[in-house]
Amino acid sequence: MQPAKKQKSYTDHFDLAYSSWIPTRHEKNFLQCHSYVKDLNYVDEIWPWLSKNYGEIQAVKAPHARHPENFNYREISHLISLAAHSFFKLGIRQGDVVSVFSENSPRWLVADQGIMRVGASNAVRGANAPVEELRFILEDSKSVALVVQNSELWEKLDLSESDKNNLSCIIQLEGKASPGVIGWDDFLLKEIKTNNLNLVQERLKSESSSQIATILYTSGTTGKPKGVPLTHGNLLHQISSLACVAYPDPGDPVLSVLPIWHSYERSAEYYFFSCACTQSYTTIKNFRNDIPKVRPVVMATVPRLWESIKVGFDEAIKAMPPGRRRILIMALENSRQYKFALRAIRGLMLERINTRARLFACLTLVKCWPIHMISSLTLWPKILRKLSGGRLKYPISGGGAIAPHIDSFFESLGIELLVGYGLTETSPVISCRRPWRNVRRSSGQPLPETEFKIVDPQTQQTKFFNQKGLVMVRGPQVMNGYFENEVATNKVLDNNGWFNTGDLGILNNDGILTLTGRYKDTIVLSNGENIEPGPLEEVLCSFPFIEQIM
Repeated sequence: MQPAKKQKSYTDHFDLAYSSWIPTRHEKNFLQCHSYVKDLNYVDEIWPWLSKNYGEIQAVKAPHARHPENFNYREISHLISLAAHSFFKLGIRQGDVVSVFSENSPRWLVADQGIMRVGASNAVRGANAPVEELRFILEDSKSVALVVQNSELWEKLDLSESDKNNLSCIIQLEGKASPGVIGWDDFLLKEIKTNNLNLVQERLKSESSSQIATILYTSGTTGKPKGVPLTHGNLLHQISSLACVAYPDPGDPVLSVLPIWHSYERSAEYYFFSCACTQSYTTIKNFRNDIPKVRPVVMATVPRLWESIKVGFDEAIKAMPPGRRRILIMALENSRQYKFALRAIRGLMLERINTRARLFACLTLVKCWPIHMISSLTLWPKILRKLSGGRLKYPISGGGAIAPHIDSFFESLGIELLVGYGLTETSPVISCRRPWRNVRRSSGQPLPETEFKIVDPQTQQTKFFNQKGLVMVRGPQVMNGYFENEVATNKVLDNNGWFNTGDLGILNNDGILTLTGRYKDTIVLSNGENIEPGPLEEVLCSFPFIEQIM
């Protein structure tokens, strides 16, 4: 009697919704080109390397700052060393926390990296945040020093004498310093002694990448903000791994419009700097004028930015003569159909495409190709130069899902949005679409050394592929826990290092993640059916008379 054949079990590991990074040839090549980061233990160690290899390349430009400044990599590296020595002279030591309340500027960057250089960490927030929140961060982080953007902010903080006495120094980045506050120029001119330099270097040698680099505070919409300590190792993982998504060349222009104190912009900037790019700081007010001047090759963006660009395009279309407007709309629709068919043929769809649908896509491709090629040679380059500068190669979008009609519009023009996903607690990027595997409506594939699984929100049992559930993530970029908040930490991190994102999603068999909503936003109907508001909001936002849904 022969033994019965073993039936395939639905609890088999290969059926469960689990995904990890599988490197492609492109990714291996880019990671190898960026391999110097793997030898670093601290974020600020990129600067001596950049100064040595790309010292004369422009590092940062700030044309709209109160003090417009430009520095190459040799100059910015020197300023960071000066700042580190000045912080050390003022008593900042390893393990200390310094609060930094300011908006984007080269001075913010120098202060940030100078603090890290002495082995301290910073608690950061924007200058326009509510005063109560800034005071809370200053107290909760147990900061021993404070860096403020200007005298107006210092006066608004209105700290008590006891709070002031707890600070070893207060440094002001812009303008004439307030009484008792050290101005930026005076700060950098602090006396430097050789033994201070040696002490800083010895401390760097003795520490590991597990040292806290920064503490970021969540928005606090459901209570007091929680501190998220990110280590040098967390951030270095981002600086290394983002090479899998975009790999710009030294000197490539970057336009930075998002707040630098946000985890997304911050990790992206560190990465762009590590590639020796030239970053220009702009503002929402100046963005439209700056983009055709800077002509960025890579940008870190959010969906709202692309939505505003689309709105501006729609307004320009309305102002055109009727005949020209009709031609442009017809050309856009033709290119949309062409790109959609091309994606179907290449298998860049969430849904499986059968033979009949693939054949129909081939016919559509042939039909739309002539007009699409004419548009690509005559119309789209002019429009893209105005909308994005004309040479945007890596438009990375994070901070939320992008509406399908926005995604489709820019795809029609030739801009492939690389949508990523992450949270402050994950440094933040954990997945992103790749230029060679850009599946629409998805959040892409995991970053290196990153794992996903989808679990049942109630039982925590792992779901199967293509089943919706709670998104769990594990990897080197995940925080070790909230700052001095064990209760909150235990709610989101388990003993095996899995972090509960609070998001609902689906993993397909290719390991691609698609988000469907937030678990806490799920609407339960009277019949027990669960409804996610996200997809409904996306459809409604596609109508031109609806701009935003609250």
